[in-house]
Amino acid sequence: MRQGLLKPVLQLLPIIALAGVSLAAWAAWLGWDQNRDVQPGGTTTGPYEAWQVIGLVLTLLAPVCWAASRRYGAGAVFGTTAGLTVAAYDDWSDDSSGLFMVGVGMVMMGSFIVTAVISAVIASASRDGRRDRSLT
Repeated sequence: MRQGLLKPVLQLLPIIALAGVSLAAWAAWLGWDQNRDVQPGGTTTGPYEAWQVIGLVLTLLAPVCWAASRRYGAGAVFGTTAGLTVAAYDDWSDDSSGLFMVGVGMVMMGSFIVTAVISAVIASASRDGRRDRSLT
């Protein structure tokens, strides 16, 4: 009976862990830069630079690939998506235009699609590699 209660908790651990990693990565890469840059022509950019977003993506690539290779693909997808969505909502919710929810929705859909594709590719490659090793 105890094993039956432990199984759902163990299935939630990868989701919770990857959500926490995603929140921490967002805070490390994007959380500290909140100012828009004004260019000499009067246009504004930001608040994030391209290198910050690339750093966030590359940082999250490692735990997503690790989880997917160990058959925690759902945890990789749902945990990363939940963490990034919560972080974006928290970071952008003070926007007075009300359009922050469009951005949060785009982060949610984009992170879901990208992590699902990466997880499927990694899981497929790791399964194929295991089959090949067993044949030799």
